[in-house]
Amino acid sequence: MSLKIYNRLSREKEEFKPLNPPFVGMYVCGPTVYGDSHLGHARSYITFDIIYRYLLSKDYKIRYVQNITDVGHLIGDRDSGDDKIEKQAKLEKMEPVEIAYKYEKSYFEDMDKLNILKPSISCRATGHIIEMIDLIKILIEKGAAYITDYGNIYFNVRSFKDYGKLSRRTLEEAKDGERIEAAKDKKNKEDFALWKKADSSHIMQWDSPWGKGYPGWHIECSAMSMKYIGETLDIHGGGIENSFPHHECEIMQSESATGKPFVKYFIHHNMLTVNGTKMGKSLGNFIVLKDLFKKLDPMVLRFYILQSHYGSPLDFNEDALFSASNGFDRMKKSIFSLNNFIKGNNDNDKNIGTTETALLYEDVDRLKNDFIEAMDDDFNTPIAISIIYDILKVSNVELTNTKPNINKLKYISNIVDNLFSEILGFDISDTKNSDSNIDSLIEFMIDLRASYRKNKDFAMSDKIRDVLKESGIILKDGVDGTDYIR
Repeated sequence: MSLKIYNRLSREKEEFKPLNPPFVGMYVCGPTVYGDSHLGHARSYITFDIIYRYLLSKDYKIRYVQNITDVGHLIGDRDSGDDKIEKQAKLEKMEPVEIAYKYEKSYFEDMDKLNILKPSISCRATGHIIEMIDLIKILIEKGAAYITDYGNIYFNVRSFKDYGKLSRRTLEEAKDGERIEAAKDKKNKEDFALWKKADSSHIMQWDSPWGKGYPGWHIECSAMSMKYIGETLDIHGGGIENSFPHHECEIMQSESATGKPFVKYFIHHNMLTVNGTKMGKSLGNFIVLKDLFKKLDPMVLRFYILQSHYGSPLDFNEDALFSASNGFDRMKKSIFSLNNFIKGNNDNDKNIGTTETALLYEDVDRLKNDFIEAMDDDFNTPIAISIIYDILKVSNVELTNTKPNINKLKYISNIVDNLFSEILGFDISDTKNSDSNIDSLIEFMIDLRASYRKNKDFAMSDKIRDVLKESGIILKDGVDGTDYIR
């Protein structure tokens, strides 16, 4: 089975055929660095980390480019107002470059904890102002953009005949869209800013042929992706909420400049909600990763996210998180049991069964092939994870035999390391051998708390719960007893 990807341009699953195999150019919209990373960032970059890892496993040579937006992203994504970086700089009484560096560093720290591979190239918008200006010049020369009397430059949306090819929106929908705000100097309400004239109060501004100013948000991705990958990208990724207006604008300005298709495969992950509601600071359900990691193993979050297909909506809630934690813990313990047995018996044949090296273990190979088929079907990680469970069941059964087959267990261990660690990106190497002792201590505390509750000593019961919570261990009472997550 060949790899098939759901291409949002065609709304169909298509066989993946890169432009110049085995080379693949992949561009993913990176963060706007004005605050700490949140749960939405985790979903986005875990999704594209899986795609990156799986393509690497298929021996593609990938240039994975991700931008860092450190200028040009205006509040509300409109054509006027404060730049998000500049606004945060004023709030924290810092220079914009300090804000950008502070939160860029924070972003990569969080991604490292999630075991997300760094892109081949991570490029800052402020480092590519020249490329943006050059691209804008081409668009003006081709009549796709215009300079206004105010010194602003807009892309003329009506000059592009294939408007809406990605989002399937019409021009009338664009004019009425809440994300589009009309400026007085636009020819058409739906036109978007390529370059804005800066007044004296604007901190971030650069020299240009049109005077001092700063770029719009959309132009940076076209300029940087084409610089490092080429005029046509194999893959462009991002959140479904970016399909309009951001990715639609990228297509228009890029194809108007080059006359060539901008992207072959558009991959979008779906929305993330918290307890059924869109995440937002004003709603009080905004989850910052640094806060979450104080309570939760980042690998549990990775596991939780990958249990849903990237194309499906994902709701973050406590019940599902506990279930994911327990599932990941079972999987992790099975892997530890497997590896500990191999380590303890590597140089000792006593009580070990068959030691043939040339045997094919058909049950294991069949499951490995099932894993590959799942991943070839548009990176179906929920199915892939369920297959790893099945592989570990084979391992657990073998370990219960009177004379376990050490070679079969080694074979399974190598496959699990490849599928679980290298492709799905789970890192359990930092988990210490004392985990079982810690679990025993937690279970003792739970039993002690249960006895206090039975005797109606709720003050001590609550104290145990609160002490455990301060240590990052969250208890969950249910009809079958008390469970915990750490």
